[in-house]
Amino acid sequence: MTSELPKTSVAETLAEKIVAMKPGSLPAATRRKCEDLLIDVTGLCVTARNEDYVKSALAGWDDDGPCTAIGHARTLTASGAAFVNGTAAHGEDFDDTFEGGPVHAGAVVVPAVLAACERHNPDGRMALIGIAVGCEVLCRLSVVVPKAVHKAGFHPTAIFGAMGAAAGVGAALGLNARQIVDALGIAGSMAGGIIEYLAEGAWTKRLHAGWAAQSGIRAALLARQGFVGPRTVFEGVHGLFNGFAHTTEGDYGALTGDFGDRWVIDMLAFKPYPCGTMAQPYIDCAKRLAARGIKAEDISEIVCEVAEGTVHRLWEPLADKQRPRNGYAAKFAVPYLLAAGFVHGGVGLGAFTEIAIRDPKVLALAAKVKFVIDPDNPYPNNYTGHIRATMNDGSVIEERQPYLRGGAQEPLTRQDVTDKFALNAQHGGWDRMQSDAALKLMATLYDGRIDLSSLRG
Repeated sequence: MTSELPKTSVAETLAEKIVAMKPGSLPAATRRKCEDLLIDVTGLCVTARNEDYVKSALAGWDDDGPCTAIGHARTLTASGAAFVNGTAAHGEDFDDTFEGGPVHAGAVVVPAVLAACERHNPDGRMALIGIAVGCEVLCRLSVVVPKAVHKAGFHPTAIFGAMGAAAGVGAALGLNARQIVDALGIAGSMAGGIIEYLAEGAWTKRLHAGWAAQSGIRAALLARQGFVGPRTVFEGVHGLFNGFAHTTEGDYGALTGDFGDRWVIDMLAFKPYPCGTMAQPYIDCAKRLAARGIKAEDISEIVCEVAEGTVHRLWEPLADKQRPRNGYAAKFAVPYLLAAGFVHGGVGLGAFTEIAIRDPKVLALAAKVKFVIDPDNPYPNNYTGHIRATMNDGSVIEERQPYLRGGAQEPLTRQDVTDKFALNAQHGGWDRMQSDAALKLMATLYDGRIDLSSLRG
């Protein structure tokens, strides 16, 4: 088998491009996106800090250290802080999305790089490089074999997140090309994340980002000390893609071809609603339908045209999606989300309490929501919504949303991002003084020495 291995592997090509990145070399748009990611992730950590799953994550990680778990007084090791922050940032499903994946980059890479730098290299310039590189690797990996990882039963953010975190931490800590190859190879054996949480709304999806973040730190630190990983971790016959996508045939040029010259993370989307990404255009459609003055009781049926690749996560079993078992399951139930958006004029963090998900008006409408597969739906390259409401009198009213708001075609402004941060911080119990201090810190974090102590408590 040795003679059949490539002279230069995919990981080796990627690593050479990563080590060529220098502080100050990022385009202005890419730096700005990394600034937005820092603000967004910090706010998400704060908004979730009092939730049961975050309390469990913090209590279940028993190695204290010098690093910041955002919104908490207790400090942890770098790996522990990355785990807790990543779990919190992803936990409300309000984090950024790469539309081509779909994957959530910020919730993995920002916690990993911040924790690693806080402990090992508190240089904001290198943290910026690490976050940019890590997010870019994660997003590009998701389009090597589009949709295949989800179809195989795995969560792409978890699988590719470990690799992105390893690359990002490696770049931030100044690893050489050989060490980055080893870090990627090691992280391949740490990647994992099944999507069985969908069955009953279990919490495990929430920890996928945190686990990937801490895995990336551990892989990079092991590699820095000479631990060897397989250089063919991506394309090998027993590599990442064969394991999690059931094929080694992929577009590896999408990962390495113009890496460093074109930044796909410039197109990262920030969600307007705290729930599954592909559901969001349907919520927009429902809001517009309600804005016409239509009453829920006058609707006989709502049929949504959907992408086949979203059905197993957001539409089936249909009865469970019309009446979700708990608040977390409701985040991945389009019939419920559509109905909540129609009845309440939107979907916020309050839509997932045990009381909210039993709202009889919402459930009555959700029971009328069905789906058909649209073979021409552009998912995952674009997220669209189309609903067709049949009224009791037989008339039909349609609404369409041609793209994901907050994404490339209608991005959030910096003010939108900071407004979202303020609302999330308020929801998490921070006062205005704490929020303003955090924003002031983040405005200069990439230019100086990293000190996250003011984000504790």
